[in-house]
Amino acid sequence: MARKINFEPDAAATTPSAADVPVKSASASRPLKGLERLARPSGALGTISKSLGGLSDRAKRADEIEQKLIEGQVIIEIDPALIDNSFVSDRMEASPEQNAAFRELIRQHGQNVPILVRPKSTEGRFEVAFGHRRLRAARELGIKVRAVVRPLTDDELVIAQGQENSGRTDLTFIERARFAARLEDHDFTRETIMAALNVDKAALSRLIAAARRLPPDVIEAIGPAPKFGRVRWQELIDLVDQAENRRRASEIVAEAGFADLDSDRRFEEVLRRLRSGQTREKAEAWNAADGTQAARIARSGRRLTLTFDDRTAPQFGDFVKSRLQQLYDEFKAGDSAA
Repeated sequence: MARKINFEPDAAATTPSAADVPVKSASASRPLKGLERLARPSGALGTISKSLGGLSDRAKRADEIEQKLIEGQVIIEIDPALIDNSFVSDRMEASPEQNAAFRELIRQHGQNVPILVRPKSTEGRFEVAFGHRRLRAARELGIKVRAVVRPLTDDELVIAQGQENSGRTDLTFIERARFAARLEDHDFTRETIMAALNVDKAALSRLIAAARRLPPDVIEAIGPAPKFGRVRWQELIDLVDQAENRRRASEIVAEAGFADLDSDRRFEEVLRRLRSGQTREKAEAWNAADGTQAARIARSGRRLTLTFDDRTAPQFGDFVKSRLQQLYDEFKAGDSAA
């Protein structure tokens, strides 16, 4: 929902164009939370670390982040066509219904909160740090977007992007995991990624491991699944790690009609199908002509398992093992003759 936060400039001032905004040098801004050891120049960005510590309400924390990032800056209106998305995405694609609802909110009430962008090396173009949904809505409505322009390093941009979303608990578990893995793929340090997601080293390792262990096509096909957190995703990851399930998961998400389900139902469908595949047929006993229960046979999917019990047929399993090559050669010979 749009929040009634007033970032309007002095009423006596006019709204300047993008070309009129003075661009401060990168050295004039202080790094965001988590980067104090990398550089120590002064500026509004560095106050985030101190201001976040005592705030318990997440919405208030996110508002504080935005206010500190735009403090003392001039809000301007920019043509959305001049603004590129962040070089590393954090959110997964929202549903058409969610996009339409947010767009309607902006159309009715206006854009109360400016987005944060940085100037690009290409003259006249910008890159968004946070406010991707507001930017999308402005594009679709054909209106200019209200923005604050700040020079930001790559580290500062991804930290601003991650902290703004983390403050709202806007990103789901899998979105955070995917974002963390993508930042690592872009060679950001663990320190920077921890600051961006506001997590410790152990939590970050779990997030990255989750994203690495799941097939990318499965993550993208399921989507953000907002109802499900780390525990349920971990269950899915453990199932996918089992034999054949990685392939099966990819097949399930590629089925006709799967994409028509909402994200939570897609998650449930994959989890349910992989769980059901864990039920194996009951093993059957194989009895020799003399009545000895010499082996047990179990079939599960494409696997056939023979189990030998040394208590009922001592050394029979070793005997079969020693003749596997002979049995295989007989099998291949019969195959050729057929």
